[in-house]
Amino acid sequence: MADRLCENGSGQYHCTHTSQPLEISYMLVLIIFGKVFLDFFMLQIKPKPVKVSFMGYFCISVALLDFALLLSICFIFCFEDFALWGVRFTEYHICLFTQITSLTYGILPYPVYLVAALDYYTTVPQTSRFPKTGRKLLYVFAVVLIWISRFFCTLQVPAVSEELEMQNSVSPSQCPLSGSLQSYWVSCAMVLLLATALLARWKEVTAMLLSARLLSFSSQPVLLFPYVPNNNNTRFKWQLLSRLLLCFLGTWAPFVVLQVVVLLLGVQIPAYVEMNVPWLYFINSFLLAAAYWCRCHQVELTEEGWCTDPFVSWKFCFMPFNNESTEPADKPGPVIVNC
Repeated sequence: MADRLCENGSGQYHCTHTSQPLEISYMLVLIIFGKVFLDFFMLQIKPKPVKVSFMGYFCISVALLDFALLLSICFIFCFEDFALWGVRFTEYHICLFTQITSLTYGILPYPVYLVAALDYYTTVPQTSRFPKTGRKLLYVFAVVLIWISRFFCTLQVPAVSEELEMQNSVSPSQCPLSGSLQSYWVSCAMVLLLATALLARWKEVTAMLLSARLLSFSSQPVLLFPYVPNNNNTRFKWQLLSRLLLCFLGTWAPFVVLQVVVLLLGVQIPAYVEMNVPWLYFINSFLLAAAYWCRCHQVELTEEGWCTDPFVSWKFCFMPFNNESTEPADKPGPVIVNC
């Protein structure tokens, strides 16, 4: 497998070419169809309503763009050679559209995750009184701005232009695609941070797992983890980290294992496949956990504040419960964590 690094001045692009490029055939259509199905499936199976957030709007935009790409390449694939608005579309454009999408996805992670992190850091404490309608418009504007800026960046950066021009030197039935250097470094950082946190709190996490009890709360399976609350702010923060780790890994452990395997084996995944809704929800949970931990003393225990993550119930990391009942206790007691 022949690899080629293709970087601009800031090292944002990772162009990987294999000795056996993906052929333009039913396989490419099936891959994109599978991704579109997975995107909309994840958007529909959310177990609870989700609070408006930047990441939520961006997930919808990714699903819609993937669907538009699928319709475009299916139309070209079916009619093969036709003219529309004075432009002749052939099999070549199937690869071209997929390449542009892949290269655009490849430079999205940094700005998207940065904006999402800032959004959660400011909204988690519930201190912002920005009107809900204004917040929605701001999120829509941010999503549109990021897509437009990344799209034009893809077409204008010299390294990317060279990447697109390589189509002229390959067979029309082949389609070399690119991976994302940004996604690679994000994966490395996440795995490193999770491993460091797990090693730092290994004893407490193990003790909590050994003493856990499975029960039902509000028709949901939950785990009961006994803990001893402490008025010391520093100790409380470290105890909270253990519970956040258990919540996150209890839900997203398969994704974490997958990332470790991909990094160890050096598997190159095309950017248009790697940027998907399940992966974004995985990142969403990670960023929320980080925001909760950084601002744990400013978090308000309101039901609306826990609806940002559709897959993890973080509220049980903060709420003490009584052993004899499932009502919140006035005195210190065990904590229930939904995994």
